[in-house]
Amino acid sequence: MMDRIQRLLVEVLTESQGGGTSLLGSIKIAVLPIAKVFTMCFMGFLMASKYVNILPANGRKLLNGLVFSLLLPCLIFSQLGQAITFEKMLQWWFIPVNVVMATISGSIIGLVVATIVRPPYPFFKFTIIQIGIGNIGNVPLVLIAALCRDKSNPFGDSNKCSQDGNAYISFGQWVGAIVLYTYVFHMLAPPPEGTFDIEDGHLPMKAPNRDSSHAAAKDSSPEQLPLLAEEPAVPVSTSSQKNKIKEFFKFLYEKLKLKQIIQPPIIASILAIFLGCVPFFKKLIFTSDAPLYFFTDSCMILGEAMIPCILLALGGNLVQGPGSSKLGLRTTAAIIFGRLVLVPPTGLGIVTLADKLGFLPAGDKMFRFVLLLQHTMPTSVLSGAVANLRGCGREAAAVLFWVHIFAVFSMAGWIILYLSILF
Repeated sequence: MMDRIQRLLVEVLTESQGGGTSLLGSIKIAVLPIAKVFTMCFMGFLMASKYVNILPANGRKLLNGLVFSLLLPCLIFSQLGQAITFEKMLQWWFIPVNVVMATISGSIIGLVVATIVRPPYPFFKFTIIQIGIGNIGNVPLVLIAALCRDKSNPFGDSNKCSQDGNAYISFGQWVGAIVLYTYVFHMLAPPPEGTFDIEDGHLPMKAPNRDSSHAAAKDSSPEQLPLLAEEPAVPVSTSSQKNKIKEFFKFLYEKLKLKQIIQPPIIASILAIFLGCVPFFKKLIFTSDAPLYFFTDSCMILGEAMIPCILLALGGNLVQGPGSSKLGLRTTAAIIFGRLVLVPPTGLGIVTLADKLGFLPAGDKMFRFVLLLQHTMPTSVLSGAVANLRGCGREAAAVLFWVHIFAVFSMAGWIILYLSILF
């Protein structure tokens, strides 16, 4: 009897599944990239620890700046520019839509979780954001690179696998940046008290109503104003029409936070889309026999350094540990559960429905895989940077620490499921 059960188990594990990949093969393909990511993060953690201390806080800050300002834009420019055409851009329209839908669905789940858990005041909106905003850029790029490096990956040729995956991910990053520096920035606004460092942990979940004049005085800082707040009426000036137009654009620039939205990775994405969609520029820059291909090749070399650098920096940032967070164990566990367990099934439903409705390119499994990854990632590291600007960086660091630790296991499980569905 035991021998029969053992033979049946072996047959189930080794039986081909649709695309010719066994369950053990799917587990190997899913787990190995996670293992590579964890190993490189651990090296960064070790280098930043007090026992080695060759990657201190200042060094990690410089490394993060190098990745964000140079290495990541180079990777996006070279990979997206080579892959994209005007026809493909029309086919890829669902990628930015998927980013927006991931934000909406994640925020709704975050709202439900926060309503049930009732996080300590004033971290209600903070809890929603930590569940709703996933990492759609850095971590997926790392996973695609680790997955495609394996010759036995189910997506075929390693170079095409990597180029297509990076292009799909990069194409959605500009939407993610807009969401981050508009929606997230204002959701993480400090409470009426002006700070998140409130000693009394027994305050109500929401601030009590105050006199309108008092609230107006508290919210007089620029960060508390809504994005499209109306300016107070000013006397009619004798300035020329040209100066009025200039002032209007300056007003839009400041209120829409364009300086924060237009970051190096977004500039690289816009340039790659524009140059890649124009046949003349594509032949001039991105084809292997192009006169200016040396520039693209240099960007590719620099872009290859992005993966190890960002993982070393991420692992080094985890050395700070959970810190003295005021969220509490219950809220932190709820955020981890909501982000890593509740959000991915919703994303699977969205992508499956879009596929049934014919919104996705036929037969492109990497396209579908990237869409699913956008719903599966841990909380965005950049949302932690925005939280730091808004005064709740300590709590964000604690959440990022625990979410990324548990994401090592959750991502492996979800990737196994996605591969079994796609293949």
